[in-house]
Amino acid sequence: MKSTLYLKFIIIYIIFGFLSFFLVGTLTSQLILSRIETDTYSGLYQEANLIASDYLPDYFSQETSSTDSSAVRTQLDAMRVYSDASFWFVDAEGCLIAASHLDGTTVPTVIENFNPTEMGNERYLIGTYHGYFDEDVITVMAPVVQGFSTKGYILIHKPFQDIKVQRDHILWPIYISVAVIYIFSFIILLGFQFFVYRPLRKITDAATQYASGNLTYEIPVHTTDEMGYLSASLNFMASQIQDMEDYQKKFIANVSHDFRSPLTSIKGYVEAIADGTIPPELQGKYLNIISFETERLTDLTKDLLTLNEFDTKELLLDKTFFNIQEMIKKTAASFEGVCTGKKISIELLLLPDETVVYADHGKIQQVLYNLLDNAIKFSEHDSSVTVEVTKQNDKIFISVKDSGIGIPKQALTKIWDRFYKSDLSRGKDKKGTGLGLSIVKEIISAHDEHINVISTEGVGTEFIFSLSTK
Repeated sequence: MKSTLYLKFIIIYIIFGFLSFFLVGTLTSQLILSRIETDTYSGLYQEANLIASDYLPDYFSQETSSTDSSAVRTQLDAMRVYSDASFWFVDAEGCLIAASHLDGTTVPTVIENFNPTEMGNERYLIGTYHGYFDEDVITVMAPVVQGFSTKGYILIHKPFQDIKVQRDHILWPIYISVAVIYIFSFIILLGFQFFVYRPLRKITDAATQYASGNLTYEIPVHTTDEMGYLSASLNFMASQIQDMEDYQKKFIANVSHDFRSPLTSIKGYVEAIADGTIPPELQGKYLNIISFETERLTDLTKDLLTLNEFDTKELLLDKTFFNIQEMIKKTAASFEGVCTGKKISIELLLLPDETVVYADHGKIQQVLYNLLDNAIKFSEHDSSVTVEVTKQNDKIFISVKDSGIGIPKQALTKIWDRFYKSDLSRGKDKKGTGLGLSIVKEIISAHDEHINVISTEGVGTEFIFSLSTK
């Protein structure tokens, strides 16, 4: 970053200054010179035509005399002082009649190779004019007409250096303005340094920290602009990744623990049976324990595969219309054996009319099974579990309520976490994997529905979830 981006902006800044002065010295200079040149020609041409039409025709209306030549020369002298240019008055053949010239100028008596048409369409010439001047001049010519015939010409020669001097006078303020702009543009560079480069460098440093595994690093950029928003987003991303890593570690630890315990039991009992430590008459008892632990492993594996479908976004809901109340009856009937053993009754409060919902039949059946299994598992003997169906607008609400041990208030937000088991449930939930409610939450969320829990410790728990009828 230090040797690339910032250096590039410094180089761009220097190039910008160089190009600015270069363009002023070349393109702008040439444009101004061309403009002054055009304005000068226009002014000289108008002046030449004015002299040729108002003052000089009278010279050819009578016999030429020295008095007349002196008057013309006086007039030309006055014009020379006013215009700071040389004036030549010649006849039609180029012979000099009168002249008023600047210092250091040689005036010919006859202009060699005189050609009135040499001006062309431009109506002016730039150069030494047949070599009579030591430096470039801008020359204009106007005919002196008397009696509908051209009697002579007035030529005005203005030093081209004067035009360049005018251009330089104009360029100096421009150079100063460009220099001031260039200096003030340094403030923009400083603004980039403080408001863009430094925050970007901090973000880059943070990316390096994240890449090295330091996800606790926080980007110290707290502005409210795009840089601040990017920093906040990256800080949030890092915290989410950190939470995910912590969750993965916890997940692996929980899975390892839940697999290790039954495997240890199975391994121990199998070895004891194999080496004769457990006598034949007791082997049936311990084989039942091995079968129980194997069933725990099967349930755990099945639940992990179900959750994996959600994690990998591979869960595809096969939504159909079906009677939710019929499903509730069948699912409740499947717990008859367990309920009989614990003397628990399941009370169904159903709607009188057929209640059809639009959902994935198999997934919703799994939700009902998990909720009823939890309710029965944590209910006391000689109690009841209530399943109630209500309808509001186009939503069906199913409630599963027990009168069991309840859920501590501080645990209500954690029951949806995978492998979570409250302290009160550990003594009763010997077989549970801690994944049942996580699966319920994922299935209901996949249907774009909601599930809530109401619980009072020592009184009971009620789960309520919604389903759509269309």
